[in-house]
Amino acid sequence: MNIIDVNGISVRYQVEGTGPWLTLVHSLTCDLTMWDELAVALAPTFTVLRYDTRGHGHTSAPDGDYSFAQLTADLVGLLDALKIERTHYLGVSMGGMIGQHFALAAPQRLNKLVIANSTSRIPPEAGPLWDERIAIARAQGCAGVEEGTLARWFTPGFRAARPDAMERIGHLIRTTPAAGYIGCASAIRALDITARIGAITAPTLVIAGADDPGTPPAMSEIIAQTIPDARLEVISSASHLSCIEQPEAFLRLVADFLNA
Repeated sequence: MNIIDVNGISVRYQVEGTGPWLTLVHSLTCDLTMWDELAVALAPTFTVLRYDTRGHGHTSAPDGDYSFAQLTADLVGLLDALKIERTHYLGVSMGGMIGQHFALAAPQRLNKLVIANSTSRIPPEAGPLWDERIAIARAQGCAGVEEGTLARWFTPGFRAARPDAMERIGHLIRTTPAAGYIGCASAIRALDITARIGAITAPTLVIAGADDPGTPPAMSEIIAQTIPDARLEVISSASHLSCIEQPEAFLRLVADFLNA
């Protein structure tokens, strides 16, 4: 296991493959292992970096609210520590939110940007939902949010057909430190970056799941319409973790875009 001290915390990371750098950043309540299959598929053409974000996996989980400025500083600090000057970036959900902030904070470090199943803004009416999830995690740990999260993240058909995937992702959810969930959820609850992302200059691909209730395609349309020359692709028969539910379609979109 690779652990490095970055921005005041210990961060677990993994590197594999050869070629241009590509950084993969996971969703809330997951860790770098959510990318296992995709990393293997991309390693022949990219040097793939993945890591556990603050509060997740084997990375430190300090108490208190986190911010996207802090989560972005963690990423930049990791790139600095590993002497990575420029990288492609792929983030899903929370990882896509970090990616938008990274593209604005350090444009000179970014080649191409892929934002999957994400949003640039959490509407005020969703605030109480996040407050409820934070309260559950505080009282019960992340096991309390496992079932509701799986129901949002995958279509009913996939859940029924793939109990192995449900157990794998369910394990990641319920073992996420409550402090990490609460810290990151607090950052997500306050997200409102739509007015700024028009300044992103990196070539950008936006991916949505057609059946995603958490970040529906309309949210991805806003990102794609606001970032200059961004392209939107909607994966059918996929909910929130489209990279897990439709891995072949997801890989094809990402590889074609990064290799173009």
